[in-house]
Amino acid sequence: MASTDIVRHILSVLVEDVDGIISRVSGMFTRRGFNLVSLVSAKTSTPGMNRITIVVDADEVRIEQISKQLNKIVQVIKVVRLDEDATVARALLLVKVDVDNHTRPQVVDAATIFRARVVDVAPESVVIEATGTPGKLQALLDVLEPFGIREMLQSGQIALNRGPRTLAPASSRP
Repeated sequence: MASTDIVRHILSVLVEDVDGIISRVSGMFTRRGFNLVSLVSAKTSTPGMNRITIVVDADEVRIEQISKQLNKIVQVIKVVRLDEDATVARALLLVKVDVDNHTRPQVVDAATIFRARVVDVAPESVVIEATGTPGKLQALLDVLEPFGIREMLQSGQIALNRGPRTLAPASSRP
């Protein structure tokens, strides 16, 4: 692969749980002109530490620059580029779909096929919750589109390495 090939990367960033850390991380992207696909921050099993999952489209040179710049932020403990083949990555989708008495069973069946759940039912709509890869979520949206999508919201991805490898510092593991 040439260094100019733009590909999707998932970075897992372990940070101290301090005020303003998200601003510092996102500000670094803004200042350097890097484009974020998604950024999700979540608590970890280690008190005082959060994990930020960053998805970015970049070539090899830019992803190296991003990793180096993230490591310069004092509150950043560790930056790991996750390998797609060795990672479990998921996003959350909430979608409100138009239904009537005739189409409701079809929409519920579509949700079931994608292992999604109906989380709200109203006379003229249902809300479906689904998790999965961006491709799976897009496939669900494609199936639901003919019924009429009133509203939808999709989170960024979160990701963990498969197997025993962890991002947590060795001193915090049980």
